[in-house]
Amino acid sequence: MRLGFSLTVFIALAQPIPSWSQASKPVTIAELANYSGADREQMLAAGAKKEGKLVWYTALAGGSYKDLAQAFQAKYGVQVEAYRGTSKDLISKFLAEAQAKRYIMDVAESSPTLLMLMQALKFLQPFSNPFVQKLIPDAREEAGKGAVYYATVRESYMGFGYNKNKLPAIAVPKNYDDLLKPALKGRLSFVTTDTGSRTVGGMLRVKGDEYLRKLRGQEITMHSVSGQALNDMIISGEVEASPTIFRNHALVAAQKKAPVAWVPMEIVPASAGSAGLSTQAPRPHAAVLFVDFLFSPDGQKILEAYDYGSPAKEYGFKRWYPEKGATIQQLEKDIDRWERGLRELGRRTG
Repeated sequence: MRLGFSLTVFIALAQPIPSWSQASKPVTIAELANYSGADREQMLAAGAKKEGKLVWYTALAGGSYKDLAQAFQAKYGVQVEAYRGTSKDLISKFLAEAQAKRYIMDVAESSPTLLMLMQALKFLQPFSNPFVQKLIPDAREEAGKGAVYYATVRESYMGFGYNKNKLPAIAVPKNYDDLLKPALKGRLSFVTTDTGSRTVGGMLRVKGDEYLRKLRGQEITMHSVSGQALNDMIISGEVEASPTIFRNHALVAAQKKAPVAWVPMEIVPASAGSAGLSTQAPRPHAAVLFVDFLFSPDGQKILEAYDYGSPAKEYGFKRWYPEKGATIQQLEKDIDRWERGLRELGRRTG
């Protein structure tokens, strides 16, 4: 998967942009985002009420983003106008608006790629609140002085899902090497989406290229479907097992008595949804208040109801954040390598 933007545009846009609020407001978004007074919530709520609404760009799907918007509106009386799309959709929309200097977004919540781009183009306002400091360090992009450019607000974890009625317990792997067991030959499936390529990225990180060559001999079946769809195929018995299954999908199904279970490998690729503030937020009080809400216990409770993981909690496995520490250019190269590896896995040996 290409990231969907031109590096030429990237360089052209990477110019300092003056804050819209400097001339017309006594309190800038930078001051609001990092204000630590005891009346922070009260002050932000009063300002947000006057602003009337906020615009939130999000990659969250299903009912989760709707429930978050409704809970925020019920608590503060501020309307949330949510624009929902894939990460690539949000990147394209953000770049088009930045080029036109037509600023609509207040808050972004998506995969780190969008936030990385916004940071590089100086569209991300560092912020601080009491909640982000409780997150594990890998879930924060530090800006200094206790502030972050963005932070992970929810996580999904990729690991090995299997049908308990189809796959013998003795064949269930505990690590990547166990995927090479003869008992798993012809029984494994991968999705061909970025979930599959990020899983390959985890394998390459731990085991290297030679491991992928060995894994090809397991006669893996490839499916051009979502992780959720493949989980459904495991439940039905059409597919026996896959290392590209999200933990929350398996847990939700297992709670409904479906014959599916999930186990982690040496590292667990984390699909992270990160949140950040636009420097050009037209409604700064509402923007800062909403980011605070997303990381607060109220916001986290809603996300946990949808079985999203929290970077403030430990789950007994080692998380890997593929984007952490990478530049956008490095990430593009990594993604190309992971996708090549995924395509190779689908080719029959011999």
